[in-house]
Amino acid sequence: MENLHVDALVLGGGIAGMQAALDLADQGFQVALLEREPSIGGKMITLSKVFPTLDCCSCITTPKMSAVAHHPNIHLLTYCEMQSVAETGSGFRLAVVQKPRYVDVNKCTGCRKCEYECPVTLPSPFDRGLGAYRAIRVPFSTAVPQTAVLDIENCILCGKCEKVCAAGAVDFTQRAETFEIQATTLVVASGFELTPLNAKKEYGGETLQNVIDPLMMERFLAPTGPYGRVLRPGDGKEPTSIAYVQCAGSRDQTLGVEYCSRVCCMYAIKQAMLISGALPMADITIYYMDIRTFGKGYEQFYQNAQAMGVEFVRGKVAAIREDDEQNPVVKVELTEEGRIIERTFDLVVLSLGMVPTAGADGILSLPLGEDKFIAIPAPNANPCETARPGIFVTGTAMGPMDIVDSIITAGSVASAASAYIREHQKETAYA
Repeated sequence: MENLHVDALVLGGGIAGMQAALDLADQGFQVALLEREPSIGGKMITLSKVFPTLDCCSCITTPKMSAVAHHPNIHLLTYCEMQSVAETGSGFRLAVVQKPRYVDVNKCTGCRKCEYECPVTLPSPFDRGLGAYRAIRVPFSTAVPQTAVLDIENCILCGKCEKVCAAGAVDFTQRAETFEIQATTLVVASGFELTPLNAKKEYGGETLQNVIDPLMMERFLAPTGPYGRVLRPGDGKEPTSIAYVQCAGSRDQTLGVEYCSRVCCMYAIKQAMLISGALPMADITIYYMDIRTFGKGYEQFYQNAQAMGVEFVRGKVAAIREDDEQNPVVKVELTEEGRIIERTFDLVVLSLGMVPTAGADGILSLPLGEDKFIAIPAPNANPCETARPGIFVTGTAMGPMDIVDSIITAGSVASAASAYIREHQKETAYA
């Protein structure tokens, strides 16, 4: 890899990072977009539909991914990780490692013949372990770039992929390469992770097969999902009763996540509505402490779900166990009635919350807020500016938010970063 000199470096290729990169590039700035995964797209490309419009996520995200890849002012760097950063007189100097794909990106045509020939089948992280992929594969059908990547740790070195590749792109000798990026400003768009499925042991996450996380349900509902329909992971049956447990990973002092993650109510309602369409005879119950529908059209969305027959029960789930047929049994305190009941369901979805992705804040030495997301010293004056001059933050790296707010903050950070770059260019010119 050759060293780069750019105006802005965006860390993270999710929806916020892509939007920020496009907004900066459209202003004529040279932008490098750094993504640690083999493809850009982030969490949004794994989702089914967005709330409250129920538009297709892939239909929104894929054109943006393509726009990033083909923009003349954007240098797309996938499967890369930042190792260190140092301030210079002109901005920042970053050491970046290009991880080996064991496939030559300049030769690979994305034909996927290597994938079809590979004999090694593994659980797919893209499908939350529900589907399968081969040891060498294009990450997913709409991946950008459409370039294969080899999982060398699980490869049996049979050589079949190398033999079938007409372009000669497979290269088992590849090694990690380190290169430098000089940038005037940095934009952190490192995104979020879900609270662990097993964080609350009493809910049986990762122990009970039919207790799943919300991203698993997204893959069941997505048109590119592993099964094309909603099934129980435990035995492959179509569920006839489904429960959602709200605040399963937020608003809980025992987990150290005392804040509301802001999206859990809405994605549960969205999924319940989509399930009602896919499984019209299924009974869907949402157990909640409070329903928070704060955005434009969100309250109407909630009321539409009620009209469709989704049952909303105010209560606090105490525990989930399993009966002899792998059916989750939910023990819940009905807070309005002051009594405890147990109900059996075919499938339970834990509405997990958002926690920050670890890594970028530590390398960049950015202070964190009480919620462990990157701190914003003056949110009313500079909503995207961190404690370090020249480093800005956007999307869920700054706190829990939905897709709409992530895109809005991306526009805000592009404006702040462009102003910083222009001011820096003036100072350099007068120096």
